[in-house]
Amino acid sequence: MLAQRAGRQALQRAVAPSTTASSSPSTVTLPGFLVPAFRSQTPAAARRNFSATTSRRSKLGRTPLSVPPGVEVAIGDLFMKKDVTSYLKTYKRTITVKGPLGQLELEIPDYINVNHDTEGRRVELSVKDREQRNQREMWGTTWSYLNNHIMGVSEGHTAVLRLVGIGYRATVEPRPKLEEYPGQQFVCLKLGFSHPVDMGLPKGMTASAPQPTRVLLEGIDKEQIMQFAAHIRRWRVPEPYKGKGIFVNDETIKLKQKKIK
Repeated sequence: MLAQRAGRQALQRAVAPSTTASSSPSTVTLPGFLVPAFRSQTPAAARRNFSATTSRRSKLGRTPLSVPPGVEVAIGDLFMKKDVTSYLKTYKRTITVKGPLGQLELEIPDYINVNHDTEGRRVELSVKDREQRNQREMWGTTWSYLNNHIMGVSEGHTAVLRLVGIGYRATVEPRPKLEEYPGQQFVCLKLGFSHPVDMGLPKGMTASAPQPTRVLLEGIDKEQIMQFAAHIRRWRVPEPYKGKGIFVNDETIKLKQKKIK
């Protein structure tokens, strides 16, 4: 039986090339189970060609920015500026955002195009060359900065600091001997040191302490607020064993178990 089966298989292999060559010598036929199912269902015109590269677009940068009522956006002309670190001369332009809460300015590179639709109250950003990596990176970054400026002059930004620890307290008081400008307020912290910590507020920012362990920072410049909050947090960085420290907004920390020898 084994010899007959082997002979039959050898005969089939010998006959198959001759039949294929006689029917179409330049084509190779495949069994039905090797043909993908979608090939017979999807028409050739509706098939999508395979591409190994992604679209050179920014998810944030391609989204139009809406300008709320009462906010004005002005785009300045190009000017040359010398970089502080590299001493290279670059061209930039300034975008001025003015609203009911104040005014902010943003410097952007010359390769970022700004299309301001005053009637539709929209701002669209684009770059000159999407193949350049630095231009794609600054595309989304500029969009985020401009969006924060528009939100800041219209609604404002806030940051909440939570003081977690025994004896941690915070107040907002004036310090006439330490003030850098008239009327400057200071965030006075008691964090377990032998001395209090006094942090002067930058211009354009206000602070309040609704609770002894809460500090509320308010202003129109989000970058300035978060930078000042980071400076305060640096005095008591949250530690993972007791969970003590200064937490910013919704910041949490995963507690660890002490190693017992």
